[in-house]
Amino acid sequence: MAIKVEQENHHHGHDVGERLYLHRHSLVHSLPSHLKIISAVTFILIVVSTPVIQWPAFIAYFIWLLTVVRIAKIPFSLLFKRSLIEIPFVFFAILMPFFGAGETIQVGPFELYREGLIAGAGIVVKGTLGVMTAIVLSTSTTAREILRGLERLKLPVLMVQIASFMLRYVNVVNDEMERMKVARESRGFEATGIKHWKVLATAAGALFIRSYERGERVHLSMLSRGYEGVLPQEHQHKINGSIWLTAMIYPLVAALIFIAQLLIGRM
Repeated sequence: MAIKVEQENHHHGHDVGERLYLHRHSLVHSLPSHLKIISAVTFILIVVSTPVIQWPAFIAYFIWLLTVVRIAKIPFSLLFKRSLIEIPFVFFAILMPFFGAGETIQVGPFELYREGLIAGAGIVVKGTLGVMTAIVLSTSTTAREILRGLERLKLPVLMVQIASFMLRYVNVVNDEMERMKVARESRGFEATGIKHWKVLATAAGALFIRSYERGERVHLSMLSRGYEGVLPQEHQHKINGSIWLTAMIYPLVAALIFIAQLLIGRM
């Protein structure tokens, strides 16, 4: 049992930037990162383009997405927990039917506006599909692979480098913060109320100064090693058609569902 739990919680990286990644040996994990990004974005665009009143299409989208989650060997419990990040948007969508104009629908003691109800349902359904797709991408692809994929997709090099430095440096800041926390606790400090906010604010200021100084040292060390504003690029391997087709199955099935609902709607 202990071995099973350890395997379930095994991550490919231990730093802050890799905590979303879940190490699995699956078809989805093995695909190149830039193809997964293209596939995810295309799927989301198809979902957003689907009229919210086409409920059979959205049911099919959810079934297909859960199938991909199963292929990626991602636990459904993990998918559900990470999907809770959209709860604030769900609360906003719940309020929309109570405000608006035009036709109203009586639901028990509540009088709901039809347009607001449709808009709220669209936010919940489309938002959930988008969030789950992003979770599948982040769970099956490390943050560094995503950055390399964006670079391969010709995203501006400066943006990729800024994101890359941020990803690497957040681990340095996190380590510094942990050391300061241990130092405070070793001296008997424990934050229990407002009276300790001053100490925490002072610690935050010290953390900022230390991080800034550490950043300068890192930059100087990079310059001393020949850094000229451009990071070395990795060799890009040629990808054959079968891998492209495998990666594009995710949006292709969604496109077939979209076309099917258009044809059925015209009958």
